[in-house]
Amino acid sequence: MDDYRHHVSGFFPHRDIAENTLATLLEHGIPSAQLEIFVDAGQVPPAPTPQKHSNAVLKDMLVDGALGTAVGGGLGGLASVGLAAANVSLFIASPLLAPLMLLGGGASLGGFFGAVVGASAGAGDHQGRFADLISTAIKAGDVVLVAETFSEKQTAIAREVIAAAVGEYKDLSLA
Repeated sequence: MDDYRHHVSGFFPHRDIAENTLATLLEHGIPSAQLEIFVDAGQVPPAPTPQKHSNAVLKDMLVDGALGTAVGGGLGGLASVGLAAANVSLFIASPLLAPLMLLGGGASLGGFFGAVVGASAGAGDHQGRFADLISTAIKAGDVVLVAETFSEKQTAIAREVIAAAVGEYKDLSLA
């Protein structure tokens, strides 16, 4: 039970529809402590805390590191072509090894800096995408109902009730 956690949210044009949906969720057995209606942008909840086994930062580092490696390799390749075109003596001494060294050096630096950016992106930002989603909806004039669920049964109930009330829901899994 500790490993399962979802946030199902619904966006409503009027508060009374959101309150009726909240009442329906209460009737279906979801505790009121797990339900909240947001109408004020200052009231937006903090981002859900990641689970112990969450690899979100690692995934960000890997993606940004891969992008940095690709960009660095590309820049190293462009530098080697530029130096070869300029007849730099480095390419006369080692015409095969020098371009490969430039490619590898560029890819290494790009990968390192990409990983650093991936690790530090969002550091100290406790709001996250979930809170941004809610904040944007509130600024657009919507009322947001968020149901925090701790079992697949609760998630299914929340999805069904919110979808029936509004026709669309947002499901955020933290697993």
